[in-house]
Amino acid sequence: MHFFHAVRRVACGLLLCLPFTSATFAHRTPTSPDIRLYVLDCGHLAFQDIGMFDDSGASDGKPGAMSAPCFLIMHPKGILLWDTGLGDAIAAHPHGIELAPGIRATVRVTLVSQLARLGLKPSDIDYLAFSHWHEDHTGNANLFGKATWILQRREMDAASGHTPPPFEPLGPVSAWRTAPKRIVDGDADVFGDGTVRLLLMPGHTPGHQVLEVHLAHAGYVLLSGDLYHSRENRRFRRVPRINTDRAATLASMDRFEAIAARDHARVVIQHDPRDIALLPRFPDYLW
Repeated sequence: MHFFHAVRRVACGLLLCLPFTSATFAHRTPTSPDIRLYVLDCGHLAFQDIGMFDDSGASDGKPGAMSAPCFLIMHPKGILLWDTGLGDAIAAHPHGIELAPGIRATVRVTLVSQLARLGLKPSDIDYLAFSHWHEDHTGNANLFGKATWILQRREMDAASGHTPPPFEPLGPVSAWRTAPKRIVDGDADVFGDGTVRLLLMPGHTPGHQVLEVHLAHAGYVLLSGDLYHSRENRRFRRVPRINTDRAATLASMDRFEAIAARDHARVVIQHDPRDIALLPRFPDYLW
């Protein structure tokens, strides 16, 4: 069942990030040997009603806006793309498209054109990973059929099973069938040196995960996926109505906060435009 059409009520929220500025951590030197983290503009969502992102009822009837970014991690051992946004095809529609009643998606600049600014083509991406398989995170996935897809077994099994949870059709991620794959069960160290780690945090979907990146100058950065959709959801521990497992969501929140505290990590709530605005403006990057 299509994710947004399965929850026709509509939604959104917006987040919490430890303070840092573009000026503090942005860096342009292309010869830097350090790991680099780029944020790419991969779309935006506008909601007439963000109630589906909060089962307490506190958000019912309120409008909201979300960012739908992608993240590129340059590592000496390869390039990882984390999430692929809403899909470049939407860019052909200046006013966006309606994903479902009350939910409008817009793409201002294509992912492919942003990669080109870095001298990259989709075929140059070595690894692809998703926070989860919802269409605002997988829209451009099929561009990366040559990358190694690092997939949580739980997410893949749930999405492709006989009675899947509210996932969209697998068309946008159909390349997973033929692409090189690395199937993981739980946490995974992408490059084997502890600097880029996938952390299983289920609840939003069965195999939902977040990404932690350890940068030489900016320190630890935690990319939330959809564990939180907004600063408010994080602050008040609000669980979306659309999540597949409420108890697992709360347990994942506990684990996330423990890791953030332990590593003194900067938290980036991916769907909150306020957090994305604090990141270096592409093509600048964190390092």
